[in-house]
Amino acid sequence: MLSILAVIAPIFALIAFGFGAVRLRLFPAEGVKALIAFVNNFATPCLLFYSISSSDFRSAFNIGIIGPYYFGAIVCFVIGIVIARRVFANRPGESVSVGFAGMFTNTVLVGLPIMTRAYGEEALPVTLSIIGLHGAILLTLGMITMELTRRDGQPLGRTLVVAAQRVGSNPLIWGIVAGIAGSLAGLELIEPAAAFFSMMAQAVVPVALFGIGGALNEFRLSDNWKQALVAALIKLIVHPAIAYVLMIWVMRVPLDIARYGILLSSMPAGINIYVFATYYDRGTSVAANAILIGTILSALTISAWLYILSF
Repeated sequence: MLSILAVIAPIFALIAFGFGAVRLRLFPAEGVKALIAFVNNFATPCLLFYSISSSDFRSAFNIGIIGPYYFGAIVCFVIGIVIARRVFANRPGESVSVGFAGMFTNTVLVGLPIMTRAYGEEALPVTLSIIGLHGAILLTLGMITMELTRRDGQPLGRTLVVAAQRVGSNPLIWGIVAGIAGSLAGLELIEPAAAFFSMMAQAVVPVALFGIGGALNEFRLSDNWKQALVAALIKLIVHPAIAYVLMIWVMRVPLDIARYGILLSSMPAGINIYVFATYYDRGTSVAANAILIGTILSALTISAWLYILSF
């Protein structure tokens, strides 16, 4: 148990540090978006490129891990929509936002730091193979579902174009594509270039965690906290439970490899669910609360999953 605490304590201490710094006005609140933009648009793409290009990415692409991960995410999406409609009597658009909050993982700002802290650099190839498909699959699914269910929805063709534009304009995708190309071509970086990408990669963990902590100051609990709690529990418990059953019991993936996908699926939802909700103006308060509640609860649930996975 002490070894588990040793893994998560620095992670959540950095999140708390960022939260406290902004709350006490020791760090400007307006600077948080700049930090997160730096992580998403510069540091993480460099990490993705460097890690993928310097590893055998093809061997990390394990369908026994990737398949259950995304199947579990889609099931959670459906569960969230059904609960929002049947239990909370939400309109279709709001229900899709709740489902999206139960499906979309914070793979970068929280996932990468915890994965590397828990399992080291050897977890990166499998982790990055999941991240590489994450936005493309789940964002497209969420957008199509939203457009099909809301009354003022766009035609399917237009929705697919917009989804493709949003995915294609994501710097994370650029880093992944460049990294795969480098891996397939057998690219070897000269020392100054390798040092540059290594230094950028090292900035991801502290900046990401400090930034997500600072960003939590933007969110406040509202009347929709019950729906947000349900979405958070779906993301933190149901998704990794489905992934565990499918990877271990059905696909028979060895635990020392499957644990990478299972632990990543146990991460809380990230800021992208709030971006999604505000983009459509559907369920924004639920999304904001789900980020706040999920991030706080994840300190407990991630510890539990590390224990179950025999850290």
